[in-house]
Amino acid sequence: MNKIRNICIIAHVDHGKTTLVDHLLRQSGTFSERAALEDRVMDSMDLERERGITIQAKNAAIQYKDTRINIVDTPGHSDFGGEVERILGMVDGSVLLVDAAEGPLPQTRFVLQKSLERGHRVILCINKVDRPECSDGLRTKEVVNQAFDLFIDLGASEEQADFPIIYACARHGWCTMNPDEIPDLIAGKSKGSLQPLFDLVVNTIPQPKVGAEPGFQMMVANLGYSDFVGRLAIGRILSGSLAVGHRAYRLGVDDNLKEIVEPFTVTKLFRFSGLAQAEVKVLEAGDVGVIGGLDSFDIGDTIAGEEITLRLPRIEVNKPTLGMIFSVNTSPFSGRDGEAVQSRKLRERLLREVRHNVAVKFEETGAMDQFRILGRGELQFAILIEQMRRENMEFMVGRPEVLLRKENGVKMEPLERATLDLPEEFASDVTRMFQERKGILMSYEAVGTHSGPTGSQNRIRLEFEIPTRGLLGMRTKYLTATKGEGLFSSQMIGYTEWKGEMLHRLNGALISDRDGVGVEYALLNLDDRGMMFIKPGVEVYEGMIIGEFNKENDLNVNPCREKKLTNVRAAGSDHYEALKGIREMGLERCIEWLEQDEWIEVTPKNIRMRKKILKLNQRSIIRRTEDS
Repeated sequence: MNKIRNICIIAHVDHGKTTLVDHLLRQSGTFSERAALEDRVMDSMDLERERGITIQAKNAAIQYKDTRINIVDTPGHSDFGGEVERILGMVDGSVLLVDAAEGPLPQTRFVLQKSLERGHRVILCINKVDRPECSDGLRTKEVVNQAFDLFIDLGASEEQADFPIIYACARHGWCTMNPDEIPDLIAGKSKGSLQPLFDLVVNTIPQPKVGAEPGFQMMVANLGYSDFVGRLAIGRILSGSLAVGHRAYRLGVDDNLKEIVEPFTVTKLFRFSGLAQAEVKVLEAGDVGVIGGLDSFDIGDTIAGEEITLRLPRIEVNKPTLGMIFSVNTSPFSGRDGEAVQSRKLRERLLREVRHNVAVKFEETGAMDQFRILGRGELQFAILIEQMRRENMEFMVGRPEVLLRKENGVKMEPLERATLDLPEEFASDVTRMFQERKGILMSYEAVGTHSGPTGSQNRIRLEFEIPTRGLLGMRTKYLTATKGEGLFSSQMIGYTEWKGEMLHRLNGALISDRDGVGVEYALLNLDDRGMMFIKPGVEVYEGMIIGEFNKENDLNVNPCREKKLTNVRAAGSDHYEALKGIREMGLERCIEWLEQDEWIEVTPKNIRMRKKILKLNQRSIIRRTEDS
């Protein structure tokens, strides 16, 4: 056990966690020098590679000298905070990455707080010290001071607050504990490596603690799957040892949360070697291991060597703040692109997601073909929807709804701290946008001069306290207002009294009043009524949303009207006209735009928006606030 260290890499999104793990794996000798490795090798999911973010926590292990280091790479986006919370129990310490220019951001606070609550020793790694904004070293010093203030603010113990600091450029695979060496390392005058970080992990992070239980005990913190073995339970062995062929027990719960004991025979045991799983005969206390032999493993289960072993507390994560309805597809185009799933299959798929992801919850609704999923944020829902889409499923989803609660008879809603990093010239417009959504400006801070596409610009950091309702649909508006140069992140900080009515979307929808095919002539005539979402040649149906109206109410229109042909040619009437613009509506943009009386129809090939009531004569064109 003295030769084992269990650590996780935690940080705000895009601060360099996965890149750092890449170089740790390379420089530890885990892979041969000739092995061809992709960048961000830990991001194994297609969606992770496409979006450039980590979605699921991953395990790896490296051998440094005579010490085995188990590493967990965690997500940085706040919507996937549940992944961080459940994984922290597997490790004894953390490497906290902070961008040398951006400094600590909301998710930095969240992951650090969870790590400190666990009693972890934390190594502070100031990453991206080669950024131009940090060339004089002053910004880097400011960030170190901000990080120290954050430790104190979060109630770090005296030992935790005395954290070691290392400066790194993960992209180029070097680090140093001496800030004076940074200029030479950036210029290439001296060659660096990650050896100082390896040494720091071995000397700073404590060896694994072993529980007092005499028998084998492991908490399942992650799940895997093998075509040959079936479902695999991944977790840290807290006490005892386990060998292949031994009898073991799954201490879990059934669908009704009733405690159960399920015996099984261990068929395979693995531990991590690099990114792969190496088969072993015995797992020992302190290590991170993988167990095969049962297809009903669930996250939060206790794997025990004896039936009477004490159950470990199940993994608890912060409660969800948003809910979204998933429904069977009732569109006229149902079944054209993929599999039009029945309610039973949709329910089974959602329950499977809940078993794998402790941060989401499942609820029945009054309708037999509709189910509610509770989660953390719009991105978390978008990832789940995209995964189901790629499984050839067709279904519909509604607008995310904020989960309210009552305290002493008072209606309360979730409150978030939004941190915005943007060029100073856009400050007034952005402030007005957030104040219109009931946001209160808490902090206005200059963060130096950054180089942007239009040259150097003064950047500022704004902090708002704003209801979660106010943030729904704000990301795209914010990026538009800052011309794509703004950074946006948020973290839930508690509950506040209901802030009153809030209109989610200012403009109404352009709605097709019939079935048919969109015609260019008709769309050109509708061009001055708003912004189109569809191109000519796209099939439409009655009740389908084809664009955004430039007034407050909805408008029913005919996008299929063709030009009447006569044998009389009008002089000059045949000149070419083009649509002013078509807004591409991806999944996340649709989720942001959606209103309460609308659905998003999701199929493997198309994403459409429609009214819940399709028939023109059965719905009103007058839009109401969310409370009306």
